[in-house]
Amino acid sequence: MLMPATTRRNFLKHASATTLAALAAGHARALQPVTGELEPEPPPPATADTLIVLWMAGGMPHTDTFDPKRHMPFKVGMDPARLATTFPTIDTAVDHIKFTQGLEKTAAVMDRGALIRSYVAGDLGFILHSRHQYHWHTGYAPPQTVAAPHIGAVIARTLGPRNPVVPAFIDIGQTFDMVEGQELRAFHQAGFLGSEYGPFLLPYPDRAADAIQPPAGMSPERFQNRHKFYRSLLEASPIADAGSEYQRDSLLRSIENADRLLSSPAAKAFDLSLEPRESYEKYNTGRFGQGCLLARRLTEVGARFIEVTTEYVPFLHWDTHDNGHTRIADLKKQIDAPIAQLVLDLEERGLLDRTLIVLASEFSRDAMVEGRADRKVQDQVEVPPTLTEMKHYGLHRHFTGAGSVLLFGGGIKKGCLYGRTADERPCTTLEKPVHIEDLHATIYRAMGISPKLAYEIERRPFYVTKDGKGVPINELFA
Repeated sequence: MLMPATTRRNFLKHASATTLAALAAGHARALQPVTGELEPEPPPPATADTLIVLWMAGGMPHTDTFDPKRHMPFKVGMDPARLATTFPTIDTAVDHIKFTQGLEKTAAVMDRGALIRSYVAGDLGFILHSRHQYHWHTGYAPPQTVAAPHIGAVIARTLGPRNPVVPAFIDIGQTFDMVEGQELRAFHQAGFLGSEYGPFLLPYPDRAADAIQPPAGMSPERFQNRHKFYRSLLEASPIADAGSEYQRDSLLRSIENADRLLSSPAAKAFDLSLEPRESYEKYNTGRFGQGCLLARRLTEVGARFIEVTTEYVPFLHWDTHDNGHTRIADLKKQIDAPIAQLVLDLEERGLLDRTLIVLASEFSRDAMVEGRADRKVQDQVEVPPTLTEMKHYGLHRHFTGAGSVLLFGGGIKKGCLYGRTADERPCTTLEKPVHIEDLHATIYRAMGISPKLAYEIERRPFYVTKDGKGVPINELFA
């Protein structure tokens, strides 16, 4: 669903205001978490050194992926009210966990991870992609009075880089040249934490090597001159004028960090052409698969936080407002092998135990177009009370009542199933609901960060989980 114009304007207005506030903000000082007796609270022992988020952008339906219900194959004249799952159920490597057809390779590695079936997306008034993606990635519902940092920026600022020449926060696969592009940019940033902790953006993984080397034909000397010129441009930019000294220095540090990477041996990790052909082909299902391969290579050289996305584009990919079944079947072909191969490769290299992989989406989907037979799809074709065309067979409505989250490695219990949803539509969460603050607290616990950690901004604490109240799901840890 596209964001209503008035809501989009409000979103952008507040996003612009908080960006200016971030420029003016000074050093974000970490506030030590305390116990009820105001004694310093030590951070939890880390079970992971690296976090990889596999982002199913656009709304991945839980009942057509990792939480199968009663399967009904398409039939002309079928009653849409009875439709719950459009794919047959398949076994996984864990007896009590089932997936849907098309995820066979991921199912085969389920004994290495845990599955949450009871994620409940936030009640934000409107169920909208950019707002819910902002909420998931920052832990806070927009708008905020300060520029809330992305979870990757929080981890980069709190823990620092694993390898000083490798960006601590790397984002793979998302472009911004679209409707809602500015809304996506609103959370793809470090906010008040400073530019040096923001994302190193690699929208096209097969071109990642180009992002860390001088343009073709440019000599090292000319490149260094261009680097110096860029610094002078920054000093004359609005950041130099409106920004605080901390924000200016942070941006300059981010440029210096990028410059160091160019001459580092770690730069080879960005070049997918160096991957052996047999290994490359195991991942080569498209941009997402190539992104998973790049994530594995970057983990090997010491990346701290990596996000790989199927990319959010309105009405494409997981944003299935029509042709849900056929489009999801195609998406499964793109994600299944790379997810499984990433798990297996990290395990083979001895890295899985200290790498947490989290697969998630902003919300799920319920059957039919916005849940009503009289609603119209994008091409203005009305959906009849009984299904007569394959294009209406699938899961379309934005749905926040339940969702699936997969976790592998990083101290997570193997073969664990958490939460339960209803067997009949609307397939809402029945047991052990998980909200974003607790999911983030669980991720932070694995990374050795207290959910009560706060950064002081505008003379008040900004907690890494909302109000510092996130509670880790200890049941998920080994």
